[in-house]
Amino acid sequence: MSALRFLSLLLLALWIGGLAVLGMVAAPTIFSVLEIHDPIGGRTLAGDVFGAIFQRFQHFSWIVGGALLALLAVRAALGPRPRYTGPRVLIVVLMLAASIGAAMVITPRIDRLRASVTGSIAALSDSDARRIEFNRLHGASNGLMLLSLAAGLALLWFETHDVH
Repeated sequence: MSALRFLSLLLLALWIGGLAVLGMVAAPTIFSVLEIHDPIGGRTLAGDVFGAIFQRFQHFSWIVGGALLALLAVRAALGPRPRYTGPRVLIVVLMLAASIGAAMVITPRIDRLRASVTGSIAALSDSDARRIEFNRLHGASNGLMLLSLAAGLALLWFETHDVH
C-alpha cells in the first residue's frame, strides 16, 4: 500500500510541479529570450513554442490524471481505503476537466485568433476585438492552470496527511 501511495505522490508532484514550472519559469523565459532575439516576430514565435510545450504537457497530465484515478481505485479496493476518497477523486476530475477544457476549447480558439492576424496579436490596438478576445481566452487559460495547481496542492495535502 505504501508503494501505491508513493506512486500517487510522485505523479501528483510531477503534475503540479510541471504546472508551476510552465507558468513561472518556461513561459516567461521563452517569451523574454525570443523577444530579445527578434523584437518583431519573437513574441509570435514564443507563443508557438510555448503552445507546443503546453499542448504536450496537457497530454502528459491526462495520463497522470488517469493514473491517479486508477491508483485511488486500487488503494480503495485493497484497503484500507484512503480518507476522503470522494473529494480526492473529485479534485483529480476537476484538474482533468480544467486541462481538457484548456486544450480542447480554449487553445483552438486562441490558435484561430492568432491565425486570423498577420503578425502578432500584441501589435493590434488595445480596442481590437481580436486582441480583446485573445486576452480574455489567455486569462481563462491561465485561470484554469492556476485552478489545477491549487487543486493539486489540496490533493497533495490530503495525500500527505493520510495515515494509510
